[in-house]
Amino acid sequence: MAASNDQNKLIKERIKEASIARKIVLIVILVSLIVLGVGGYLAYNYVNEGLNPVDPDDDELIEVEIPMGSSTGDIADILEDHNVINNANIFQLYVTFKNESGFQAGEYQLSKSLELDEIIESLKTGVIMVDPLFSITIPEGTNIERIAEIVASETAIEEDEFLDYMTDEEFIESMMEQFPDLLNEEILDEDVRYPLEGYLYAITYPFFEEDPTIEEIIEMMLEQTQNQVYEYIEQIDARGLSIHEALTLTSIIEMEAVGEEDRRMISGVFYNRLDEPMPLQTDPTVLYAMGEHHQRVLYEHLEYENPYNTYENSGLPPGPISNFHENALQAAVQPEYHDYLYFVASYEGDNYYAEDYDEHQQNIEEHRPPRDEEEED
Repeated sequence: MAASNDQNKLIKERIKEASIARKIVLIVILVSLIVLGVGGYLAYNYVNEGLNPVDPDDDELIEVEIPMGSSTGDIADILEDHNVINNANIFQLYVTFKNESGFQAGEYQLSKSLELDEIIESLKTGVIMVDPLFSITIPEGTNIERIAEIVASETAIEEDEFLDYMTDEEFIESMMEQFPDLLNEEILDEDVRYPLEGYLYAITYPFFEEDPTIEEIIEMMLEQTQNQVYEYIEQIDARGLSIHEALTLTSIIEMEAVGEEDRRMISGVFYNRLDEPMPLQTDPTVLYAMGEHHQRVLYEHLEYENPYNTYENSGLPPGPISNFHENALQAAVQPEYHDYLYFVASYEGDNYYAEDYDEHQQNIEEHRPPRDEEEED
């Protein structure tokens, strides 16, 4: 009987322990469900708030400026700072989820009542609600001295003031710090005439304030060049070129030909000459070296002593001689492969190529004979 009582007592204790264990498990499950429920509710509210308009009833317009070169994260932060969206992180996630891209820089008028899709569509189409006060157009193949003239004609900035900045060491170094992936020590070479020559991109720039500073103008131009260059950075690296060397070659190609096909052909000629090695012997570098405009380059010009003169110096000149169009950069990193070492342009603008000097002379005699009123070069 004693053994039986002990056994019954043990069974009761185990039943009691099991009951307690079940209660504990149930409590843990309930607590977990509550935590998950609260967490899910909070997460839902967080996301829902981020997706909804800041204030559906507030149509007051807010001016928002999206600078050139802004990333999606930059745009999200700007919109949140202006209280146009509720949450920058949700905006970024939403844009990524919908695979949206191609946002345009500019000044917009947006409101708190706009849906995210409406804001995204406005930024994608570049519908600028505030028209620029003025714009400055920088053509392809323009050097810094000409850019200074253009800026002076459109703003209150004096031409000499602009050029002073272009040789101001402190200013140049500040731009190098701001654009370290674009500008390096090569631009400070003592033979380089203007450190930023070739780096001020050729497009039309809109301005939304009356008196932009030189710093603001240059920053806009460098941002555009950086964006353009980094589309080709892998090809530049594959060529074994620095960005400075690539833009130097690009600028020469820009000044030597207009058509995309000719630019690739001429790029191939320059690569062949660099491999020989042979001087590039390209007339635009002589004109840049002289700093003067001439209808054509004469024999006397070819002997002009200057680091930029590629008749007197081998290899690339110290730096670019102008800014560029994208297809000139493309030609610089994607040359046409051939065996030509010479080319000459006819008076009609057609280019003729030769593998040796004798053939080149024949092309000159046939397609570009000296005119009576001009001295033969």
